[in-house]
Amino acid sequence: MRSKSRLKSGDEAQIYEHNAPVARSPNNPTRRDLTAGLPLKLLTEILSQICPHALDDNYLSLEESMRDGGCMLCDSRDLAQCALVSRRFLVATQTILYHNVRIDPVHYCEREVNLAEKRKRKSFFERNGEPVDAPKQRVEQLCRTVRDNQSLAIQVEFLKMPYMTRETCIADLARTVSVLPNLKYVDLPDGIYSDDRSCSTLKQELETRCPDLRKMKYVHGAERSFALLSQSQSWQNLEILELCRLQVEPDTLISVLASFPALHELRLEDAPMLDDSIFRYSSAAPTFPPITRFILQNTPRLTAAGFEAYLTRPETREVLSHLTLLDTGVLPSELYRILAASPHLKSLRINNTIQRALNPSAFPPLASRSLETLHFEIENPTTSPQDLQPPSESYYQYLSSSILAGNFPSLISLYALSTSLPNLLLPPPAAPFASFQGPSSRLRQPLMLYTKSIPEHDWYLTVISPPTSTNRRGSATATRPISFYNGSTQLGPQWGEKARDSVIVGNGFGGYLAVPNEDGPRPSSPRGHKHKHSWSKSSKGWMG
Repeated sequence: MRSKSRLKSGDEAQIYEHNAPVARSPNNPTRRDLTAGLPLKLLTEILSQICPHALDDNYLSLEESMRDGGCMLCDSRDLAQCALVSRRFLVATQTILYHNVRIDPVHYCEREVNLAEKRKRKSFFERNGEPVDAPKQRVEQLCRTVRDNQSLAIQVEFLKMPYMTRETCIADLARTVSVLPNLKYVDLPDGIYSDDRSCSTLKQELETRCPDLRKMKYVHGAERSFALLSQSQSWQNLEILELCRLQVEPDTLISVLASFPALHELRLEDAPMLDDSIFRYSSAAPTFPPITRFILQNTPRLTAAGFEAYLTRPETREVLSHLTLLDTGVLPSELYRILAASPHLKSLRINNTIQRALNPSAFPPLASRSLETLHFEIENPTTSPQDLQPPSESYYQYLSSSILAGNFPSLISLYALSTSLPNLLLPPPAAPFASFQGPSSRLRQPLMLYTKSIPEHDWYLTVISPPTSTNRRGSATATRPISFYNGSTQLGPQWGEKARDSVIVGNGFGGYLAVPNEDGPRPSSPRGHKHKHSWSKSSKGWMG
């Protein structure tokens, strides 16, 4: 036990006082354990609130599943300390800690400042030292733990680690997954998706030792292993499959997809060889399976006619709920055909660059009673004349007329690349005694409208309220950027109420770079202290 007087700094003394064991007084008897009567399932649920990220059952990578407002490593450490209370606490904490194993690179709190300095390998000749690779050490410790304790290995279902760690610790990762039979998701290096020779051992371990894997990806170079999936019958519980730049025949694609009975999410990216023949129904051969979440990107030969034929089957029409069309052969003017054929569609996203304007009267209006989220992102060609109306405006007029007609009763969120759409969704006010009344709005609920001019900008929110008995036109509430400018003091309290000593820097897209809001004083240049201090003092303050 270390003495408090021998601690070097006051911070360490405070940490010691916080974590030091408290001696029991002989006059106070030991209190009764109030958690002894709780069921183990309820105790596990209570302890899981200490480490919220352990409850994540998503198939996202470590970078995509980050949580805001907390330090995952500190939460895991606090939960691990609860295992020292009793044996019941040990069983409950192990169930939580080894369900979703996260190997975060750093502490997302002030603790990382002290730990980063302690991890450096310093010597007499090298004062700065070389930092220790902490994530790599954690992978090695995890590998040793699960290989020595099989009861902990069977509890691991999710394994997530940083990008550089999974790229450099391939051998340790292969030894780890070889003893995880119930693994559902693991962050893998990029080489395993393209059948790189450096990842061949890792992929063999996944195919033979991890039969319950739920997500996999294949890119260009893995055509051979992808074609063998229909014969090997590996990963029968696969739910999510991503195919990128894969050059395979349509028959091979269909036979492999039909071999996964639990598949419900599919992503096809950069597949110019695929056409509408993959949706053709045949009773003597495998057909394209029903998909719940379908994502297509850069597939120019897949058209609305093929989707319409695919959705004529009852098993596919009743299942499809999320559809994404990015630069496909489905034209925005033919979107009404897909909406009419998919009665249970909840989310739809279409992104396309059009060349000519649309005549709204030549096409039936868009309509869907189940759609809740719509991304209608129509871009103009780069060679469009600046003095004429952009051709995309005709598509947004077509969309606004469909919405005002009440064809989307369940629509909640709308995303569009148009700054004029909020005005289009509010019909012009009519004279109170006019004989002719203009088009009225049939919105049934508030609509969250997100707009921007180009894809690089941030979304601009406008809330479109439905018309009421007192306001037959409806209303729109737009959010605006908040200004900290004050007429008397020039700047508000966020800037210290002083004159501006900085310049405005553009971000290249028509906006300005954001200035961080810190509690301390803003840094100033030596030029600002030229008349108050000597050059030596000002340069010393500027450089360090």
